[in-house]
Order: sequence, then structure tokens, then C-alpha cells
Amino acid sequence: MFRDLCPALANKTYFNYGGQGPLPTPSLEAITASWRTIQELGPFTTDVWPFIEQETSRLRRSLASWCGVGPHRIALTENVTSGCVLPLWGLPWEEGDELLISDCEHPGVVAACQELARRHNLTLATLPVLELCQTTAQRALEGAVLEQLQTCLKPRTRLLVLSHLLWNTGSVMPIAAVAQHLQAHPQQPWLLVDAAQSMGSLPVAEAAQAADIYAFTGHKWCCGPEGLGGVALSERLLDQGQPTLIGWRSLEQESSAGSSWHRDGRRFEVATSCVPLFSGLRQSLELLSAEGSETERLERIRQGSHQLWQNLQALPGCRTLLSEPPPAGLVSFRLEGVETAQAVEALGQAGLWIRRLDSPDCLRACTHLSTLPTEIEALSAAVSELLP
Repeated sequence: MFRDLCPALANKTYFNYGGQGPLPTPSLEAITASWRTIQELGPFTTDVWPFIEQETSRLRRSLASWCGVGPHRIALTENVTSGCVLPLWGLPWEEGDELLISDCEHPGVVAACQELARRHNLTLATLPVLELCQTTAQRALEGAVLEQLQTCLKPRTRLLVLSHLLWNTGSVMPIAAVAQHLQAHPQQPWLLVDAAQSMGSLPVAEAAQAADIYAFTGHKWCCGPEGLGGVALSERLLDQGQPTLIGWRSLEQESSAGSSWHRDGRRFEVATSCVPLFSGLRQSLELLSAEGSETERLERIRQGSHQLWQNLQALPGCRTLLSEPPPAGLVSFRLEGVETAQAVEALGQAGLWIRRLDSPDCLRACTHLSTLPTEIEALSAAVSELLP
């Protein structure tokens, strides 16, 4: 059982998978074994390069398979933010272009867009989806989002930033439908998708295939090591995008500064990375795959989130952000008369770990494959005791 492989879950009741997932022991062992192999072969010798290439290629192929794209469309990065920003800053911008950003995006990505706009004299606009998520059923959300998008698109819109699984409300955005809608726009705006919460929790291939930039991390729902992520890039981005941070891995001929860039996703890779982390993430992906198909895993995740949502709904003074059971593993809620920071502190003292969010101010608990029904009941009971 996946849960039994995670020592971090042995002494706590954990609901923070959206922040960082626990690392399974086999993944830690894969990291240390990879490190040992590199040291035995020699960290900068002729003998070590085939091993490094093997581990890099195996991870790239695994991530490509999860995303439903060819390995040439995958760039390996440190995290979601770098996966978003590195290709974003390499696009051909013109003064007056508009960046359309949903009101549910992570501050790191928003800040990068703000600085991009400042440097290139671009304009910023907001796509309102937060209120839609709180008032519209998931089955009707696609139509509502597309209608809102059509209202917000302008002649100079050149980029839309929209997460796949929203980190605050827990709603799933219709990425493939949005991408199709953008293709009808005269400018055919780029589509940047923050996949921090979707990779490892949802089937992602349809969205990753449709987006121009689909950036994800390995340390959240994939339960891999921190410091490693990736991004799936569209063919047109690979054709038009230029590298921003540049290093020897960006070059087709690594030993020549005059070389052309890689034609594939590697042009957005920079320099030396920690190869043992590649081994660890690939092991975590294999462990998750052994738990069933993406659809089967999502169903198990939903069982937990639905149980928690229903329990919270039954508590007087507790209000969930979504008016129906969540489509994935994120459950966000508010408690009347209880400050969110105080709630997190009190629950943490009881060994129950959730987190608070700033926008909107709420509490968020995440259920994963490893979450037990008894843990959900324990959290529900502890939340009930917090209420006045």
C-alpha cells in the first residue's frame, strides 16, 4: 500500500499534499542509490555520462507519457514557477500586448507576469473565475468560464494564464475547451497553465496536449523530491520561443558557445541539475502508477475529499468554498468566528496538518491516495471542536 511506504505519514495526520507530498522510502532509496552510482563511477568521468543520460531520458519519457506528449516537448525544471517563467519570457512580445490572468493564480506566476509587463510595456487584465467557482456547479463550469473568457478577450490579448486545478477553490478548469476557444481569436493567444495541483492528482494528458506551457512539480501530488519539476511545451512554442536563462544544456552542441539551441524542450534547460532527484521522482511516478490508472486514482482521491466535504457541510458555522463535492482532492472552507491562522495552529498542535490561504482567506485540506477515512473523521471532529 502506497501509504505504508511513506514514513512521514506514520506519526501525523497529513492533509497538505497541495503544498508538499511525503517522499516514499523506495524513492529515497532510488535517490541515494543514484548518488552512490555517480560517486562510484566518478562524478565527472567518461564512465558516468551514460548513466546520467539514462536517468535523464527515463524521467523525461515518464513525464512525457503522463502528459500524453512526445519527450521532445518536455523540459526539466526546478519547480512550477521556473517551468512557467522560463518559456514565458522567451516568447516574442510586442509593446501593447495584453496578458489575461485569472483571479485564482498563484502569486509567483502573477508577479512574473507583472514584471514581464513592466519590461515590455504590456498590459494586464483579469479573468474573473473565483466567483464562478463558488456559484456554478462543476458540470456547468466549462460554459461559464468560456462565456467569461469571451467577454474578457480583447484584440491585443496575447496570453491567458489559467491553472488546471485551482489551488484555492479546488475547481477544475476546462483547459482543452479554453485552448480551442483561443484558437478562434485573431491573435491565437498563448495558453499558460499552472499544473501544480493537477499533476499527480488528475488525468492531465488532454490539458497538457492543449496548452502551450503546462508547468508542474514533482514534490506535491507526485510525492517526489523537492527541487524538481517539468513543463510540457506546445509545438508552436518550440518553434517560436527562445531561451531566457542560458547554459550549456540549452545548446545543441554543449561545448560550443556558438552552437544553435536545442530544437526541443531542452532549450529551456540551463546547466547542471541533481540527477539523483530524477531517479527519485521516476520511482514515485512508478509507485503511483502501480496504484491504478489515473481515473482509478482520482476516484480514490475523490472518495476522501467527498467524505470530508460532506462532514464539513454538516457542521453549523462551517462553509465550504464549493457548493458541491470537489472534483479532485482539494477541500477549502471557512469557519465562522475562527481566524484561519489560529485554526491551523490549533489543529497542528493536535497533530492534524492543513494550511491557510490568503486569497481568499480560507482553510485548505487535501486528500490523496494515502488518506484514511479515519483520518478524515478525526479532522472533521477537530474542526467541529474549534467552532464557537
